[in-house]
Order: sequence, then C-alpha cells, then structure tokens
Amino acid sequence: MDEKPASAPSLAAETVSVLVTPEFAGERLDRFLAAQLGGLSRSRIKSLIVGGLASRGGAVTREPAEAVQPGQRYELRIPAPVPATPEPQAIALAILHEDAELIVLDKPAGLVVHPAPGNEDRTLVNALLAHCGESLPGIGGERRPGIVHRLDKDTSGVMVVAKTERALRDLSAAFASRDLDRAYLAMAWGLPAPAFGEIEGAIGRDPRDRKRMAIVARGRPALTRYTTRRSWGAAVSLLECRLATGRTHQIRVHFASRGHPLVGDPVYLRRTPAAARLLPPASRRVLLDFPRQALHAASLRFRHPATGTVMAFETPPPADMAGLLQALDRGT
Repeated sequence: MDEKPASAPSLAAETVSVLVTPEFAGERLDRFLAAQLGGLSRSRIKSLIVGGLASRGGAVTREPAEAVQPGQRYELRIPAPVPATPEPQAIALAILHEDAELIVLDKPAGLVVHPAPGNEDRTLVNALLAHCGESLPGIGGERRPGIVHRLDKDTSGVMVVAKTERALRDLSAAFASRDLDRAYLAMAWGLPAPAFGEIEGAIGRDPRDRKRMAIVARGRPALTRYTTRRSWGAAVSLLECRLATGRTHQIRVHFASRGHPLVGDPVYLRRTPAAARLLPPASRRVLLDFPRQALHAASLRFRHPATGTVMAFETPPPADMAGLLQALDRGT
C-alpha cells in the first residue's frame, strides 16, 4: 500500500498510486487493486487494466492476472463516471432502410458500436439516440439501446438495429438461433486450400494475451464457411465468409489459425507475411500499409419482425478496401 491508503474514486477523473507491500507478494494485480480501492469492483478494475489504464513503473500493463511483487508501484487511471444512458450526438449515418420497427445501416470502419471504456462517446449508439430519440429499447443494459448484434470498430458493413421491444426480441432471437443469413467479404494473405470449405475451432481468450482471441481447448464452438471469390496468384485472396456461429473476432481468428491472417489486421497479423513477397513492390506496400482488418459485412437477410417479409440488404466494400482491390488488379 502507498504511504497513505488509496481512497475510493471521486466523481472526477483521477489517477491513484499504490505501492505493493510484502504481504501482497504474488497476488493477482486485479485482486490487489480491488483490495486497496474499496470503491471499485474487481470486474471494473479488470476492465480498466485490459483497457490500458494501469501502469507499473510508468509502463502500461494490460494483464489483470499479473503477479504483483513487493516494492512495485502501480498507477490506475480512473475515468470520470459517465451517464448510464449515453448522450445523443449528431453523427451522420448511412441508412439503407428505416421503418417503425427497425433501422438497417451501413456502418463505416472506425465507428464503435456502443460505449465502453476508452470509447465513451461518438459511437453508433450515440448517433442512434440523436436520430431516433431516447425511446430505443435497451439490451444488455441501458448503454446498448437497440443493439442486437455488433461489428468490430474497424469492420464495415450492414447492421440492423431494433426500434421497438418486439423487434429487439425477435431480431435477438434470430441472431441467437442463426435464423438469418449474413455474408462477409475478407481479404486474406495467401491462398486457402481448398478454395471453399469450413474452418472449425473453439474460440476463447488467448491465455497469453487477453486482448486477443484464440482457438483454445475450452473455448466456445465456432464454425466459419468460406468461398474464395478471387485470388491474385498465391499472394492474396478475396473470401466470402458465412458464420454458423458468432464469436468475437471469429473470421479473423479462424483464418489467422490457418496461416492466412486478414490484410491489415492490427491484432492477428504480427509480422510481414511470406505471401507479400509474391506481389509487385508498389501493391505490396499498399496492402502492408492498410491500417485496419480488411473485413466488410457485405450482406444481411432476415425476416421483418412485424410483417414476416424477408428483407435483404447488400453493400459494396468501402473505398479503402476497393482501393486494395484496384491496387492488386493494377499489379503496381
């Protein structure tokens, strides 16, 4: 513990500093901090650590299970509390369809779906509250109104959002039972074999890096079906993927596990792939410099919760992914 006991967080953002004393040697970091900071739950502290708000000796640590040692000093940045319900914020939305029950939109890459530590505002939820008003039904807590599924921040494409309790219930059930069809376009390094097939592997947190997912023995079952739409020699493939399950980072994890990480993936592409050497220098640079995973939710088909009508929506890859395809076609 520090020279004086760390107090519970105030209503403003603050940074607390805690010194590890001998009696806590070997304790998990999140347990240690929870014992010292009585105003914060262990789960809240864990989320702050994973979010990069803890440091040891000035260096950020993201591992809640890290064993603390006597003499180490930790600092934890505690953000100011935010409202339980996000604030409406006027953000432009590419709306494909809207009626009294639901909204279908084309989410751009870079837009976070709902508020979370590190992304408290400027999210899709904030934009929806401004567009629809505050009557959107909640799911998973008030901070996720209308959200029945999500796309990663840097994945673009088609999403549906509920505007009524009936739509929320029926669409949530459809996603849970996979009683719908959705397809993704992904650009992957290399040429998967066979040209169409399935990848199956249970997905859970990577035990070596809590920010990543991985195929692990005790993970949740996951199945991805894919078809190779185009390929550029053995260097790059354009894949159409359909999910039989919906796990976090599923497409990204499955293809990385086969040695075909997605172009630009900041989490699962850790080194320059050997397949990049098969491209001309100019197009190789374009693909290696791509700043996000090349993944786009291209289509979504589902039954309307009120009418039962089958609704289908499709959007082309956004401009940045289209630029990758053009660079490959030019071969420059």
